[in-house]
Amino acid sequence: MAKILIAEDEQSVRELLSIALRRKGHDVQTVADGSEALMALSQERFDLLLTDIVMPVVDGIALSLKAARDDPDMRILMMTGYAAERQRAYNLEELIHDVVLKPFTMHDIGVAVEAALKGPAAA
Repeated sequence: MAKILIAEDEQSVRELLSIALRRKGHDVQTVADGSEALMALSQERFDLLLTDIVMPVVDGIALSLKAARDDPDMRILMMTGYAAERQRAYNLEELIHDVVLKPFTMHDIGVAVEAALKGPAAA
């Protein structure tokens, strides 16, 4: 079981991710934007940050940069529905585990989360 923080501005996606990952036995906390995620990360430690790239206030790229700096052992998995944003994330490949393209199935995200948790830590 891992402690996972989900940062996703779309409530329906956030809720589905939370349900799917809790069913896999993970301890899940959700937030609606990068600013809320930064606050949660300052208050407790997570094994995995699962973040959307495009969010209001603080986007997933800025969030990932700060999170990786503050906790280099935490795994980071990003999600996006925009091809251009995926390319921006791949420029951070040493900090993040992978980028999952939306739309995805709950099976797909479950596989990606497990791979991120088991894979080598970012360099």
